[in-house]
Amino acid sequence: MSSNPTCPTDESARAIQTFTASARPVDLAFWLDRLETEKAGAEFAKLDRARQDAVFGCLPLDLQAELARRVPHQDLVRIVAGLNADDRVDLFNRLTPDEQIRIAQDLEPKAQADIRHLAGYAEESAGAIMTSDYAVLDADMTARAALDALRQQATGSETIYRSYVVDADHRLIGSVRLHALVLAAEETPLTEIMETAPVSVTSDTDQEIVGQMVARYDLLAIPVVDGGGRLVGIVTHDDATDVMEAEATEDFQKISHVLPFKQTMRRAAIGTLYSRRIVWLALLVFGNLFSGAGIAYFEDMILAYVSLVFFLPLLIDSSGNAGSQSATLMVRALATGDVEMKDWRDLILREVAVAAALGATMAAVVFPLGAWRGGVDVAITVGLTMFVVVLIGSLVGMSLPFLLSRLRLDPATASGPLVTTISDAMGVLIYFSIATMVLSL
Repeated sequence: MSSNPTCPTDESARAIQTFTASARPVDLAFWLDRLETEKAGAEFAKLDRARQDAVFGCLPLDLQAELARRVPHQDLVRIVAGLNADDRVDLFNRLTPDEQIRIAQDLEPKAQADIRHLAGYAEESAGAIMTSDYAVLDADMTARAALDALRQQATGSETIYRSYVVDADHRLIGSVRLHALVLAAEETPLTEIMETAPVSVTSDTDQEIVGQMVARYDLLAIPVVDGGGRLVGIVTHDDATDVMEAEATEDFQKISHVLPFKQTMRRAAIGTLYSRRIVWLALLVFGNLFSGAGIAYFEDMILAYVSLVFFLPLLIDSSGNAGSQSATLMVRALATGDVEMKDWRDLILREVAVAAALGATMAAVVFPLGAWRGGVDVAITVGLTMFVVVLIGSLVGMSLPFLLSRLRLDPATASGPLVTTISDAMGVLIYFSIATMVLSL
């Protein structure tokens, strides 16, 4: 089954019973996610209420949604009511409208209000991933009053290690660490120990930027404000980490020219995997036709110098590989903020130097092979072509992400198969054009 040492490797009922009774909720959720959906539902139903409540929030969203359709209604309402506000909304967004209505009508009014509030924000924005379960303090409090307030809010807050200070209009004016409150004298005004101008984001900030800011400033949570500066929620570190993981997964999918999908590979339907992969595969077929057309155009040259065909896969693959390297490096650098559009000119000059060195090295490697297979003229053709295609492929791979960013498209689309397809077509034309010039002398 799973390689996780905490999961049972013996399928006997006794081994499973022992594991489910003693495993940590996270490990139990990990195990359930490795089971078929029907079996996961059956094993989840055997857990007592406390274990169900603890485990459900640790499950992936797609499995949560599947179990939500199998768990008895009253049990589901209890489980959903116990979820954090942001997790509750994430689950609701995976359910059908009818399922949402059936659950929401039996929830407490506060939970219903939280769902309406958080579900109203745009997908993939800070508002869509924030929680309303946070600790807030009034600016006119003392340290003792603040600690008393935190004791009352602790149960319903995701974190109290850093609390947020607001004015009478609920505008964010500062934040204070629990450590500072504990060490301060009881009558110390909160305004004297709070940190002013805390790092924050607006509710419409892209979730990827939120994740980057949490990582950059090493925050446990980042406050979210509306257009008027009023505190509306917080994004916790664990949610920011989930966002960055999801964004990285999406980038990998786009780099491979797979249309993004939210399900895990284990639970994605065959139809989903097919529909997400066929689009780009079909489009790239037409791109490869240009390579075929180039070969057909130089058919007479190929017939006269059959040895040229031996080097064709090697040359165009080298061009595509060099382009993919450059594109992948640039896509990642753009995603992390390491480079920006204004850096393009400096980077293109540096890439010319690097690509020229790479091309010269590769040319030196293939020159003896060309001499062995077809003589000096073929060696010159192959070596010169290798230098040019590696140089051009690298520049194409580096430039496409910048171009797509300029057009406000996702630069991840530039990597992998797209760069390879473009480089292949250009490589064929460059190879036989150089061959025509060199071998006709």
